[in-house]
Amino acid sequence: MKEEVHMRVIDLFKAKDRPLISFEFFPPRDEEAAQKFERVIGNLAELKPDFVSVTFGAGGSTKEGSYQLVDKLKNEKGLPTVAYLAGYGLGPDDIVSVLDGYKNLGIETIFVIRGDKPHGGDTFTPHPQSMPHATDMISFIKERYDFCLGAAGYPEGHIEGESKEKDLEYLKLKVDNGAEYVVSQYAYIEGCFFDFVSRARAIGIEVPILPGIMPIYTVKMTENLARICGTTITDEITQGLAKLSPDDKEAILNFGIDFATQQCRQLLKEGVAGLHFYTMNRAKTVVKIINRLKKEGAL
Repeated sequence: MKEEVHMRVIDLFKAKDRPLISFEFFPPRDEEAAQKFERVIGNLAELKPDFVSVTFGAGGSTKEGSYQLVDKLKNEKGLPTVAYLAGYGLGPDDIVSVLDGYKNLGIETIFVIRGDKPHGGDTFTPHPQSMPHATDMISFIKERYDFCLGAAGYPEGHIEGESKEKDLEYLKLKVDNGAEYVVSQYAYIEGCFFDFVSRARAIGIEVPILPGIMPIYTVKMTENLARICGTTITDEITQGLAKLSPDDKEAILNFGIDFATQQCRQLLKEGVAGLHFYTMNRAKTVVKIINRLKKEGAL
């Protein structure tokens, strides 16, 4: 077992004199995926991320898998780890049980989202005391625990949101209720993240805000995620991919690496607090992006 790792994300922002680098993972879905993921962890751990985060399936569907992966990353691999909590459908006792489990693992930072209905959600019955919003969950947790709490922000607006303005009001409430940092949903539109930060600062949101980075891994994944998340696929991406053969996976991957590297380059140039990579449990793309930025002196 590795030496005990203590980490509150807000303390990283206070201590670092350079941008933070963080990676997001989800629990592998089967044994084959778990074996591949071992190599992914090894490759990405070599980049010495400031922290990694582990998602939590809709309606608690990956509760055990998330717990096991958090334990593995923190206590076996020695990586500073953040645990997600998606509270949709869970009752107060369920949430306490999950949080107590993470506390016992030594986790000190929880990233709080409402989450979505599980796939095939027609058969899922939410707990009658399930909390409707992340703002409610943050208040609930803050009253009972000493975790550092993170929250999600949406530069293009939440896909179910009334407006960008209303989204920001909810984000302000998340911060007022106890969120100490924000990670943004990814966006491909140039300037979208900085517009979001500017609007957030204008209404008094002063906590650190990290941009989420979603490289293009495959055309199908990019289209599916954009539909689910409400992300705009820009003309630059559409036209760039149209020039490539749909069967040329390597060319598509390289296009994604080039696009994301340029995006990160611009974000770093403008002084972002860090970069949070949605790895999709893959290593090659993120390793190439970060090594290229380091070689250029951007990181």
